[in-house]
Amino acid sequence: MIEVLRLGHRPLRDKRITTHTGLVARAFGADGIVLTTEDNAVINSIKKVVKNWGGNFYVKVIKDWESYIKNWRGVVVHLTMYGLPVEETIRDLRGKDLLIIVGSQKVPKEVFELADFNVSIGTQPHSEVSALAIFLDRLFEGRELYKEFNGHLKIIPSEKSKKLQKI
Repeated sequence: MIEVLRLGHRPLRDKRITTHTGLVARAFGADGIVLTTEDNAVINSIKKVVKNWGGNFYVKVIKDWESYIKNWRGVVVHLTMYGLPVEETIRDLRGKDLLIIVGSQKVPKEVFELADFNVSIGTQPHSEVSALAIFLDRLFEGRELYKEFNGHLKIIPSEKSKKLQKI
């Protein structure tokens, strides 16, 4: 079980980034995304992708992120540029139930304390979407790229054109 907890969401500013966080979580192997702010545009966008492209990915909204983290029955991973390098921590995380926390704004210091692992993907400012993609790719060692989603739509690899199969 792998969930991504999107901590914070500013509706006027973060719609695309939060949506992309959900899309990357789904495409790169997570089971679901947990939001701390209800934004129907984001939720519906992710659900539409799941409906068309397949998979069992879910979206849920919670009110109390701190209790959610404390009650997680697995390992809590906070992706932050201030953590230990992913190369030093990833082996300890494979095969475990993970709650992966990505922030949208300044993350409260309690998150650093509640996390079992504070993991960095590099030490320079970058997108939480890229951090999540790199983390999940390292976690699954690239196997997530070949996952079958069994949706209504499927891309047929092509060197020079766009090929889409409706199933």
